[in-house]
Amino acid sequence: MNKVKGALPIFAFLFAAFAAVAFTSPKVSSGEFGRQGTVWYDVTGINPDEDTYVCDEDPSQNCLFDAPNDLANPISTEMDKVFVVQNASNLVIVEP
Repeated sequence: MNKVKGALPIFAFLFAAFAAVAFTSPKVSSGEFGRQGTVWYDVTGINPDEDTYVCDEDPSQNCLFDAPNDLANPISTEMDKVFVVQNASNLVIVEP
């Protein structure tokens, strides 16, 4: 019986560690990125206009992506449009 009592704090610690990992939601990247040529720009929270960028019609391309790399998924609200930089000095360049 004493062995069981001695193991209870260990079981409680292991259960707490498991619960901390199991019930923590993963961080989701919610950025918006655009690519012109080989350069990626972070446009998270930036409204498209003449001083930043625009999404022009192009049925063969996408404008915004969820990450700055070639494995990124297109963001559905800006599909079939191409990313065009209007003023690069107002945008942040990111490394893929």
